[in-house]
Amino acid sequence: MPTDVYTSPLSERYASRDMQYIFSQDKKFTTWRKLWIALAETEMELGLSQDGKPIITQEMIDELKAHVDDINYDVARAREKEVRHDVMSHVYAYGQQCPKAAGIIHLGATSCYVGDNTDIIIMREALELVRRKLVCVIDELGKFADEYKALPTLAFTHFQPAQPTTVGKRATLWTQEFVMDLEDLEYVLGTLKLLGSKGTTGTQASFQELFNGDQETIDKIDPMIAQKMGFKECYPVSGQTYSRKVDTRVCNILAGIAASAHKMSNDIRLLQHLKEVEEPFEKGQIGSSAMAYKRNPMRSERIASLSRYVMIDALNPAITSATQWFERTLDDSANKRISIPEAFLATDGILDLCLNVVDGLVVNDKVIHKHLMSELPFMATENIMMDAVKNGGNRQELHERIRQLSMKAGNNVKKLGLDNNLLELIADDEAFCTDLESLEAAMDPAKYVGRSELQVDKFIASVVEPIRASHKSMLGASAEINV
Repeated sequence: MPTDVYTSPLSERYASRDMQYIFSQDKKFTTWRKLWIALAETEMELGLSQDGKPIITQEMIDELKAHVDDINYDVARAREKEVRHDVMSHVYAYGQQCPKAAGIIHLGATSCYVGDNTDIIIMREALELVRRKLVCVIDELGKFADEYKALPTLAFTHFQPAQPTTVGKRATLWTQEFVMDLEDLEYVLGTLKLLGSKGTTGTQASFQELFNGDQETIDKIDPMIAQKMGFKECYPVSGQTYSRKVDTRVCNILAGIAASAHKMSNDIRLLQHLKEVEEPFEKGQIGSSAMAYKRNPMRSERIASLSRYVMIDALNPAITSATQWFERTLDDSANKRISIPEAFLATDGILDLCLNVVDGLVVNDKVIHKHLMSELPFMATENIMMDAVKNGGNRQELHERIRQLSMKAGNNVKKLGLDNNLLELIADDEAFCTDLESLEAAMDPAKYVGRSELQVDKFIASVVEPIRASHKSMLGASAEINV
């Protein structure tokens, strides 16, 4: 990386090599050339001719195919300085390498034929990479949930102690949101279509001219191009570009993944503050330049940081889509060049971080148990009250006694710094007809987690396992974190 000019942190620090390649110049311009070949082949196969003589020959096609990958960037750059048009510069450069085919490259097409179709192809490949990583995050979270499905822990509402859950049950809440993202992603991925070749305003007027008004032949152009480029179909109508609504839908998927990751990372950061659950911390890792003892949740913080970027970035294609004029305006171009790749690069980094964090989460069960037991007497009061009612007590009177004793015990903890003595206070109150030994025997955390363990089992069986089975080839990825 050069040190005397700005370079994107997304490339330097966060995104994988695979995702960077998808948005590379090589990927873009080789795809342009493949699209030009698909167009020329289609025109040849449909019998494009002049005075009975074919305009495009197999020799031309073979010449074009021979130079798909060896892009003469120097020629294209020099030409663009003269003509200020990237597509025509690459048409020229390709023609320099393919003199026999030079005259038929881009025949009947407009710039968006290569630009927009390539954008769709690249977004599809990027979504496929995101899907692979998302599936692996779901898989790892499923393993974590299964391992800790029976470990009771304090639940929190309003970040105040609430009825216990289990560590594994909480992980299913994170997993479920990622599953929703996967469902949304697969829907959008499954409905992506190519632009095809529809000309300067989407009317296919150039092909009407080329094929002498033969409507049946013209109708075959887009389906044939789609098939050659690995798509089922093209959008049925367009202006010069595909609808920028497509970019909006794609970025909304990424923003959804970012929101799910942000939520999970926030929970982990709060749990690390409580010392209950910690993200991986490497042997030589430094938590603070000043406070040597610190173990900061830096990976989870980075997830949150990148996620906020992706969620806000989703506004770019939405606003661009809303402000396009008629058949096209060019105020989308500069924005698209930045907002789409960076949304994918950041999401790629987020998912790698999620995979790394979940794979190495440390669960401090003794700390969890200590926190739970300090609050469990409060959680158990309803059961204690019900038992007292069974022994002849008055429910309303007992409720008031429990309230008063709970306030007293809470005051002892918060204002006097003492241990929670609620059980002792209840045992000393004759209204409850019980003793301390009986109350302590009832303080088994597993009695208070409801159906948590069963819910985890059902969730894994009905949700996670089907995903594992249908995406088997995607499982097993590991994430390498650069910094």
